[in-house]
Amino acid sequence: MENKLRIYTLDEAKDKHLGEIGTDKRDKYEYELRLDLLGEMIKQARQERHLTQSQLGEMIGVQKSQISRIENNAKNVTIETILRVFRALKAKVNFNVELLEGDFKIA
Repeated sequence: MENKLRIYTLDEAKDKHLGEIGTDKRDKYEYELRLDLLGEMIKQARQERHLTQSQLGEMIGVQKSQISRIENNAKNVTIETILRVFRALKAKVNFNVELLEGDFKIA
């Protein structure tokens, strides 16, 4: 009996296990992944500037624990706080907003 292994690309594996792009489960995964990467970027920038979490917190007026939470899980952080962190780290921030086609209704 021959055992055949199939190799999947990352996109194929995500399609198979999370759903196609545009499905709720896939969108949630992609969103959370971006937030994890955002936290990691903040941590990396802080370390490159030789700052402790406490020092960065002092620079923007928050506790060390808040910086730790941002670095480990940026889900419950306001954009304002993230921008303050990046400004303190002297990092350039770019946001890309794409408006999707579809009906727009004002309630």
